[in-house]
Amino acid sequence: MKKVLITGAAGFLGSHLCDRFIKEGFYVIGMDNLITGDLKNIEHLSGNINFEFVNHDVSNHITIDGSLDYILHFASPASPIDYLKIPIQTLKVGSLGTHNLLGLAKAKNARMLIASTSEVYGDPLVHPQTEEYWGNVNLIGPRGVYDEAKRFQEAITMAYHRFHGVETRIVRIFNTYGPRMRLNDGRVLPAFIGQALRGEDLTVFGKGNQTRSFCYVDDLVEGIFRLLMSDYSLPVNIGNPDEITILEFAEEILKLTGSNQKIIFKELPVDDPMQRQPNIDKAKKLLGWEPKVSRQEGLKITYEYFKSLTDNDLYKVEHKNFEGFIKK
Repeated sequence: MKKVLITGAAGFLGSHLCDRFIKEGFYVIGMDNLITGDLKNIEHLSGNINFEFVNHDVSNHITIDGSLDYILHFASPASPIDYLKIPIQTLKVGSLGTHNLLGLAKAKNARMLIASTSEVYGDPLVHPQTEEYWGNVNLIGPRGVYDEAKRFQEAITMAYHRFHGVETRIVRIFNTYGPRMRLNDGRVLPAFIGQALRGEDLTVFGKGNQTRSFCYVDDLVEGIFRLLMSDYSLPVNIGNPDEITILEFAEEILKLTGSNQKIIFKELPVDDPMQRQPNIDKAKKLLGWEPKVSRQEGLKITYEYFKSLTDNDLYKVEHKNFEGFIKK
């Protein structure tokens, strides 16, 4: 039985990856320090003989007994709220954590895939974004702790690949959504749905003409799995190129939820990207992958998940969502 280590296993994406690899017949070691993850996301795996959980911070030395075939590094805060709360930890997990895991991959002769992000493109001057675009990033802005952690992560991964011959894969993930997202993480989809469910007006930053492209989590996991099993070592965009403005998206959420709330506008956060759309030609050609789940279908599933949450979860919201991000 092949063995895979998945970091960030109790998070949104990490937990879905645990499910997929168990389904594929792997023995899964899930690792998370629970700084943003939640054991509820993997409680259904408790007692599964092919899964074990390790509470550990990958920024510290990592020891895994026995053989290891694959490592998927998904440990990282992934929302603006988290960057503000834990900026140092965000930088450490992308740098020290990646270094530790690459060393483990080298020692175990394991193939390692890192979760990079569309944020490496910053506020892009090229649209849609291809893997060859180098980005437009404010490295000292409030988002820089995440953006630069991921850019360094890519750099050290390629260094280990070229210098030590470690088998590595890099996925650049665009906006993804689905069950197990945190309602209070500050990202646009859970923020809108949470506001609608609580009977609050939906908050749009700026004029709402900035764009995003939303990929359903099952499609993303399929792309990641195919990339891991491929022989391609350079970065690959995985996301849905179906682009929509934030204002249009807010209107979609109001229609989906049957809410009669208003849309209100606030100042745009610092360095908020105005456009975000992946060019997925490489994924189509190399992996035979493209998204299958429509936004209408994916949003319906996600909304039903959020509706199932308790009132305690629904009202556990960070009210200082973008403090420090708003332009003064």
